[in-house]
Amino acid sequence: MKKNVFLILCLEAAILSFNVAASAALVPSIAKDFLVSQFFAGRIIWLYMIPYGLAALIYGPLVRLFDAKKIEMTCLGLFSLANLLAGLSANIYQLFWARFLTGIFGASVIPVGIILIGQQIEADKRGKHIGLFFGATFIASLCGLFLSGVLPWRVIFIIPAVAGICLCLAMYFYLPCLTSEEGIFRTNYLNAFQDRRFLSVFTYIFFISLIYHGLQQWLAVYFSFQLGLGQFLISMLITLTSVSGIFGEVLGGRLADSLGRLKTIKLGIILMILSAFSLVIKMPIFLLALLMIIWGWGWTMNHVGLSTILTDLPKNFLYEAASLNSSIRFISGGIGAGLGGMLLQKSPVSNFVFCGGCLTILLLLEKRLLLVNRT
Repeated sequence: MKKNVFLILCLEAAILSFNVAASAALVPSIAKDFLVSQFFAGRIIWLYMIPYGLAALIYGPLVRLFDAKKIEMTCLGLFSLANLLAGLSANIYQLFWARFLTGIFGASVIPVGIILIGQQIEADKRGKHIGLFFGATFIASLCGLFLSGVLPWRVIFIIPAVAGICLCLAMYFYLPCLTSEEGIFRTNYLNAFQDRRFLSVFTYIFFISLIYHGLQQWLAVYFSFQLGLGQFLISMLITLTSVSGIFGEVLGGRLADSLGRLKTIKLGIILMILSAFSLVIKMPIFLLALLMIIWGWGWTMNHVGLSTILTDLPKNFLYEAASLNSSIRFISGGIGAGLGGMLLQKSPVSNFVFCGGCLTILLLLEKRLLLVNRT
């Protein structure tokens, strides 16, 4: 893969991710601006994630039919316009619709990126490239989270709108045509799920994403509602999950190539378990900050190990694997965000204990769930 192509893919992933984590951090500010409850405003989380997850199912198979360049340019342009609509929303319902649309059109970025990496990069170098690709998303999330603490919430949606339009122009001039080899629209989802390796990996992805988002997406509300922290401290604490995530993705990618995919995944989930149970204890800000670093690092180590495994699956399932990776992560994440909100309203402790307990069960079942080559 040429360096300029990989750079464009990374920039596109960065624009996609700029306000994903920041949106969760901004829920208290958005609720205050529109005079609604934080739990009502929190719908912007799953109204983005579930449409994203459903739409992602079509983009992998679409790469068989259309030039990937045309898909990416069209979707990025519409994604940018939807972000502009979010930033200019006159009421909470317009914001809900805008988030729905950003989910639909933003869902193309990660599947197409994984497909191209899987097709054009050697197996022993994929972990490094996957790590850098997703590392770009965490750098962007970090920037978005930091700025969410100092800028009006509307600006956090307008920035990726402008950046997306600019990148569309760059893609037109510098991204080569990435024509499909088949020229037909075809899906192999039913055949793919008959492969035990394929089924086992995506079962694990479903549950790890559900648990992670059940906790992560409500951290801002917990920090505001239960701990009484202001927007700046909230954004800075969640920013730390992205700071550590940058190192987690890059280091995890290299470990996936050298130490092994599954050992990297196991290390990540152990760090997540420690973090989830520790949140039960009320602690000083500096310890809470350290905990956010450990939590973010654990998630990204797990994430990059799983994403690299996807590129190792049979090539005839690569398109489906790339789409399902985004689809299942976001659908299960949306469900998890909904469940996490209900648990948080009852008791923050119950949410943290539930998530920590479920992560422990996943760790114990890891050998059975991930029936892939144990490298």
